[in-house]
Amino acid sequence: MSVTDEIKSRIDIVDLVSQTVKLRRSGKNYTGFCPFHDNKRTPAFVVFSDSGTWRCFGQCNEGGDIFKFVMKKEGWDFAETLKFLAERAGVELHPQTEEQKEKDEQYNRLHQLLDEVVIFYRHQLLQTPQGENALNYLTKRGVKRETIETVGLGYSPASWDMTYQYFLGKGYTIDDLVQAGMVTERDNGGYYDRFRNRLMFAIRDVSGRMAGFGARALNPEDNPKYLNSPQTSLFDKGRLLYGLDLARKAIRMEDQAVIVEGYMDVIIPYQAGFANTVSPMGTALTEEHLRMLKRYTRTMILALDADAAGEKATLRGLNVARNALDRDSEIQFDPRGLIRNEGRLQADVRVTTIPAGMDPDEVVLRDPEEWRQILQAAKPVVMHVMETLASQKDLDDPKVKRDIANQVLPLIEDVPNPVERDAYRQRLARLLKVDERALVGEMSAARGPISRKKIRIAQEKAPVRRFEPVSSRHLINELEHHIIRLLVREPEWLHIVDRSLQKAGLNHIDITDFENSKYQILIRLIIQSLEQDLMEVDPYLNANVPEDLAEELHILRNDPLASEIKLEQKLKEDLVRSVFMLRMVHVKENLDQIRYLMDELEEQGDSEIDPYQEMRLSYTLLRGRLDQALGSPIQLD
Repeated sequence: MSVTDEIKSRIDIVDLVSQTVKLRRSGKNYTGFCPFHDNKRTPAFVVFSDSGTWRCFGQCNEGGDIFKFVMKKEGWDFAETLKFLAERAGVELHPQTEEQKEKDEQYNRLHQLLDEVVIFYRHQLLQTPQGENALNYLTKRGVKRETIETVGLGYSPASWDMTYQYFLGKGYTIDDLVQAGMVTERDNGGYYDRFRNRLMFAIRDVSGRMAGFGARALNPEDNPKYLNSPQTSLFDKGRLLYGLDLARKAIRMEDQAVIVEGYMDVIIPYQAGFANTVSPMGTALTEEHLRMLKRYTRTMILALDADAAGEKATLRGLNVARNALDRDSEIQFDPRGLIRNEGRLQADVRVTTIPAGMDPDEVVLRDPEEWRQILQAAKPVVMHVMETLASQKDLDDPKVKRDIANQVLPLIEDVPNPVERDAYRQRLARLLKVDERALVGEMSAARGPISRKKIRIAQEKAPVRRFEPVSSRHLINELEHHIIRLLVREPEWLHIVDRSLQKAGLNHIDITDFENSKYQILIRLIIQSLEQDLMEVDPYLNANVPEDLAEELHILRNDPLASEIKLEQKLKEDLVRSVFMLRMVHVKENLDQIRYLMDELEEQGDSEIDPYQEMRLSYTLLRGRLDQALGSPIQLD
């Protein structure tokens, strides 16, 4: 893969363009107003996420990839753009040397070798007596002849050296075969075929180029049952999805990708018309896998068998991230990892369960419509976990309710969208038949790090409220501290915050945004320092800070940030987002308080009149504006 291809694979064009252009989803693409000419009436600028390109169908009539977009926007040449995007993607640039040219030529040679191996294995499967056993196996599994050729199935001979001797005779070297992962070196010298007497699955990268093989043992005594190519310059399981080269178009058209466990679980659905199916080939599903799929869709369904999706696996996934299941060939189901990945990628990851004792290919062969219904029944990860834990349990038992809540609430807290979090808490409350307020109070225990002593101290110091989870107090204090330490370092950034708030239809920042009295004093001082013109800002703060806060000001100015290597632009965005988050926490608390008061009125039979209607509508409007602001890239002037 070239450097530019590597950069394109790591940077999502929608995320890149969204930093400067407000995009709106339109079918499978995204539209907006072109940033390169004046036009505020017709959104003629289109971003094609699947191909990683953009085009203006208006005055510009131009288009290109992420490189062209940055070059045109910034006025840079290609070298400057390459450096910028490489840094953003985390790709290290090296000068093109003779050594690199030779390496590129070797990559092409290895791709060519693997293409010829596919033909060799197919011949062994279809036209030799030795391949009959493998061919009969495929026939029994319902695989058709044309499918065999389309997906690249084959048979590796039951010989220690037949394959590598054949390709030595075609002019390839032992080093070529080693680099392609086709042979293994003996401990005492010499080489032998890596794949012997196995059904072979050709594995291609997203561009359709051969990368390696998966192999299934035909003799029950051969171990392991499944064997992949070793890690090579072409084959990296963490960055390959079996079937993606065939599934790209279908995933894009259906706006949905189905992730299954095995090779046959991809092949049979593909043969039946479910071409949007891929497999991570028995390895853990990684963020890189999801990022690859995100180029074609943001909706992904993880189809797990009943054992892998059951309570034992679910509990293991809750407690140990990336924990292996009983069999190496199973997809590792990690609910917290999936939730965090879908949050970072702004994707929609769902889970569905296959009937007990069956694989997806068996379901499809039995009844394609049944498979379609299974996919339609897919649920968000949190929903799947809570229903799995609750199945066949005595939900009238208070201890069972407590155990389920303690396991599900941390997952809900990992969900980045506040509206979704509220919906999941409400759903869990209905499932357990408990008051939602009890769940919110339980969250502080589920979070873990806060000790009982800290909770008691926080409760004593917090303002008296009828309904107030300690976890919110902890979050508020962290946000207030973070905002103030950024502003005492760079007081002028307050103008950036105010402009961002104004764009979102919100009031300027003031002392009412803070609960901690020392932070209220400091934010007032910062505002005053910018309004006066007799002194520079920092000397003004030093001269006017109360004596008992002078040390606090010094500590905040020198408090190390989480990452000192962050760019200034990122710190500004972080500041603005923190202010939005702080306001969101306050708004949600107020809405919870109103809901609590309304419940009391209903219990007293005084619910005919709603004295809080205007206040509730006002806070609901604020929450909507904050949701929109938090759900969009922060754009600074």
